[in-house]
Amino acid sequence: MRVPDRRAGRRLARVGRLLFGRNKLRRPSDRVEGVVVLALSAAFLTACIVAACSAGHVYQSEHAAAARLRPTVAVLSQPGPTAGSQPTAVRATWRLPDGTQRSGTLTILSAPAIYDARSGASVPVWLDRSGEPVPPPLNEGGMIFNALLVGIVATVATAIALTLCYLLCRKALDRHRLARWESAWAAVGPRWTSRR
Repeated sequence: MRVPDRRAGRRLARVGRLLFGRNKLRRPSDRVEGVVVLALSAAFLTACIVAACSAGHVYQSEHAAAARLRPTVAVLSQPGPTAGSQPTAVRATWRLPDGTQRSGTLTILSAPAIYDARSGASVPVWLDRSGEPVPPPLNEGGMIFNALLVGIVATVATAIALTLCYLLCRKALDRHRLARWESAWAAVGPRWTSRR
């Protein structure tokens, strides 16, 4: 039988005292600030979970998109472009997975190997389901990098937004506290200054 962790219970009790304790010096605005901090912390944790799920979705969708592509070899009908030359597309022929031959245009994006290639050269290309050349799929490292980038950017953006929310809330609460302090001082101050 597992013994309940008393430290976790103490932590929850401490948080409860901070937010709702009966300390006479604790102002209502202090309690509001505690609730705001708690709510923003919960929102940040939720956003972290959503960002992790989004990163996983990005990775899976890129993996699925890469699995739908088929590699083949295209034979150039004309020489490929040299670096910095025009045009950046060449005519070529390639075979579909069912063995039929198709001809069309290869661009630098769909076949980076056409640079400085001679007429009749074979270059690797990737085909989509319709048999058209598409840019090569990302490797495993690229997919992981994109997924991590999505997760990190979402988490950082959420942290910045929630921090700005806290700072705005804190500014409003500080104004309220200052106004209350000034009104209290206006009521008590004359009694103290008249004793001098």
